[in-house]
Amino acid sequence: MSAQNQRNKATAATFWAALDGATEGELGRVAAQFMAAEARWQGFAPLRDVAGPAAMAAEFLTPLRRAFPRLERLTHILIGGQSDGTVSGGNDGRSWVGAAGQLVGAQMAPVWGIPARGREVRLRWGEFLEFDADGRITRIQMLIDLIDWLEQIGLSPLPKPNGAPFVWPAPTGCDGVLKAAQDQTRSDDLLAYSRAFIFGGLNAFDKSDLKSMGMARFFHPNVKWYGPGGIGACLSLRAFEDWQQKPWLVAFPDRRVGDLDNLIAEGDFVGASGLPGVQATQTGPYLGHPASGRTLSINGIDFWRRDGGVFTENWVFVDMIHLFGQMGVDLMARVREREIA
Repeated sequence: MSAQNQRNKATAATFWAALDGATEGELGRVAAQFMAAEARWQGFAPLRDVAGPAAMAAEFLTPLRRAFPRLERLTHILIGGQSDGTVSGGNDGRSWVGAAGQLVGAQMAPVWGIPARGREVRLRWGEFLEFDADGRITRIQMLIDLIDWLEQIGLSPLPKPNGAPFVWPAPTGCDGVLKAAQDQTRSDDLLAYSRAFIFGGLNAFDKSDLKSMGMARFFHPNVKWYGPGGIGACLSLRAFEDWQQKPWLVAFPDRRVGDLDNLIAEGDFVGASGLPGVQATQTGPYLGHPASGRTLSINGIDFWRRDGGVFTENWVFVDMIHLFGQMGVDLMARVREREIA
C-alpha cells in the first residue's frame, strides 16, 4: 500500500500544480489528463455535483480562474491512505488523498454570487481525491469556506461568530505535508483512535450532557479547533464546548455521524469527508434562526492532528450555504440584498 499511497500523493500534488499553472483555456485539458472520464466532482453550494473533467472545468475551474486571475495555493496538510469510514468498520479498499490550506489571491470579478472587491482574500480550501488502481482520479470532494470569504469582504449573511474569526493556520511545527512514507503501525493506531472518537464519542451524546461524549478523552484541554466561517476558532476545549458544541447540539440534538465517504490516517494526521456525513433534525435555534423542524444532511470535511496521545488541532469545513438552505434560509439571497443596500 505504501508505494501506491506515495504515488497517489505525488499525483495529487502534480495535479494541483498543473491546474494552478494552466491558462484558462488549458484547464479542461489538464483535468482530463489526471481524471477518469466518468470522474465525479462533488463541491459546495451553490454549485452542483457534476460528472467528468469537462463539466468540472466549466462549473468550477473556469469561473474561479476568471474571478481570480492568479491564485497561490498554500498546502498546509497532505495525507493519503485507504479508507475505513463506515460505521460498521473495515477497510473499504478505496484509496484517497486529502489536503487542506488556503488559496490566496485578489478577486477581480464576481463569481457564484460573491461580488469582487479587487483586493486579496484567503480562501479556506479542503479537498479529497479518490484514486483507482491505475492512479487515475475517480472522485473529487471539495469545499471552499464561502462564509469566511464573505466575512473577509464584509458581506457575511450570518451573525458575528462567537469564536475567533480568520484563524486558519498551518499545523503546529508546519509538519502536515507528508511527502515521505509514514509508519503503517502508527497510522493504523491513529485510525482506530479516530474511529473511537467519531463513531463512539460523538455518537454517544445522550441529548442532555456534553460529558456523555467524553471529549476530554480525545481533545487536549487547550485544543485548537479551527472552525468554519459563521462559527470561528475555539482555542480551548472549554471554548469549543461553549461556542460550538452547545449551540450545535441545542439546534441538532439528534445529529448522528453515519457512513463517511472516507476516513484516512497517516502519521499524526487524520482526515475525513462526508458529503453528507451527518444527519440531523433542527429542533432548536441556530445562529439566529429558529427551529425549522426539518431533517437535513450536513456536508463536511475535517482534519485532525494528534500529539501526545490526544487531538491537539482540528481543521473544520462545513458547507453552511447547503446547511441553511435545508433550513429554509437562502444565505446567498441575503448577500445579494446586502450588496444592493
